[in-house]
Amino acid sequence: MSVNEGMKWYVVRAISGQETKTKHYIETEMTRTGMSDLLGQVLIPTEKVYQIRNGKKVLKERNFFPGYIMVEAVLTGELVHTLKNIPGVIGFLGETKGGEPTPLRLSEVNRMLGKVDELAESAEQVTIPFVLGESVKVIDGPFRDFVGSIEKIHEDKRKLEVMVKIFGRRTPLELSFMQVEKES
Repeated sequence: MSVNEGMKWYVVRAISGQETKTKHYIETEMTRTGMSDLLGQVLIPTEKVYQIRNGKKVLKERNFFPGYIMVEAVLTGELVHTLKNIPGVIGFLGETKGGEPTPLRLSEVNRMLGKVDELAESAEQVTIPFVLGESVKVIDGPFRDFVGSIEKIHEDKRKLEVMVKIFGRRTPLELSFMQVEKES
């Protein structure tokens, strides 16, 4: 991601939960008012997380910084005024009363954009903490609905060794994190 000439990154505070809608309003308003050339990228830092819903693996995008939108822009007085009047926008982060919004330092921008890229790359990682000895239910595969206890956790492979009783005999199964859920 290159920083466009003269453009700096700012953080716009938005109503939490309405970041996507607000981002759309910002982009639409810039096009409508002919100020698109003053605006670079509009980003909502998000991370992808997997959740289990009704036995299915569901990919969900979650805001990494709820209530904040990163905006790359050449801030002129008119643009500041226009952005502040967009529905869902509360104001700028680091703004002094009556003063200009403070741009992010390059190190902060790189760290935030790096975090966004890192989160995009690690989308496959599922953060479901399991504990040894914990009781889990198999929700996928040929042993679906079997209940067993966790004997080993292979975090690097994102797999568990679960001991289940099959025909009265304790049998170890190697299952991925996505194939089990905590016993409720």
